[in-house]
Amino acid sequence: MSRREPSAALSRSHNGSGSQTAGTWCSADDRPPPRDRDERAGSDAPVLIGLAHGSRHAGVAAATDAVLAATGELAVVEVRAAYLDLTEPDLGTVVADLAVVGVRAAVVVPLLFTDAFHAQIDVPAAVSAAAAFSGVDLLLAPILGTGDEVADVVVNRLAAAGTAAEEPVLLYAVGSSRAAANAAVADLADRLANRRQAEVRVGFATTEPRAGEVLSDLVALGARTGTVVPLFVGPGLLLETIAATVADAGWRLADPLGTLLAPVLAQRYRAAVGATRQLR
Repeated sequence: MSRREPSAALSRSHNGSGSQTAGTWCSADDRPPPRDRDERAGSDAPVLIGLAHGSRHAGVAAATDAVLAATGELAVVEVRAAYLDLTEPDLGTVVADLAVVGVRAAVVVPLLFTDAFHAQIDVPAAVSAAAAFSGVDLLLAPILGTGDEVADVVVNRLAAAGTAAEEPVLLYAVGSSRAAANAAVADLADRLANRRQAEVRVGFATTEPRAGEVLSDLVALGARTGTVVPLFVGPGLLLETIAATVADAGWRLADPLGTLLAPVLAQRYRAAVGATRQLR
C-alpha cells in the first residue's frame, strides 16, 4: 500500500454543544474508501478508532478499552483505542497496524468533551500524519462535546452514585486555557441544574475556579453532602488529586462517565459515516 500525502486542510464544522457536526475524509484525493471490506457492520463499515488524551494512570487503557468494547457492541463495528500522549499506542501505530491487515478506512472519534487545543490542533495533526504515513483513509468524527446527550450521561452517572435530586452537584472538569471551552462546561452545568432541585456548580483541575475551592465554598454555605461528578471518560491522576478533598468534605465522588458514553460514541461514528455517504 503506497503512502499518501495528507489533505491540505481537515475541515470541521461545529455546533452549539461544543462538538463538530460532520467529519471529512483525510486522504490524498479526499474520497471515501473503496466499499470492499467485510466487517462486523457490513462490507463498507470503517473501523472505529477512539482517540483519547492518555494518562500516566495505570487504569486508563483498561477503561478506554471497556468504553470502546461497549461502543462496538452498540454500533456493531470493529474498534481500536489510540492515544494522543502518555499512553500507548498512539494513532500512527494503530493505523499502521490496521493497514498491515488490509484495512482501507477508519473513523477517528476523539474522546474529548471540549473544543479546545487538543481538539483543534493535536487531533487533526495526528489524523493527517497517520493517514499520510499509512495510506489508510481516516475520517475525523465529532468530539463527545457537552451537548444534551452528554448531559443525559451525567444525569445517569449521578443517579448511579445515589445522588438525591435536592443535593448539590459539583461538575469536575480538566479545564482549558481557552475561555470558550470552559464556558461550554459551565453551560452544561446550567442545563443540568435545570433538571435538578439543587445547584450545580463547575470546578476545574487546571484553571479557575478550582474544584477544591468551589467545594469548600459549597460546604461553607451549608452543603454537608453532595456529589462531585467527573467530566472524564476514565480514571486519571487528576481524579486521584481531588478524591481526598471530596472525602474530607463528606461528599461522594462519582465514577467517571465510562461505558455510559458508549451510545454517544456510537452516534458520533454513525453521524460521521452517514454524512460522508450522503455526499456519494
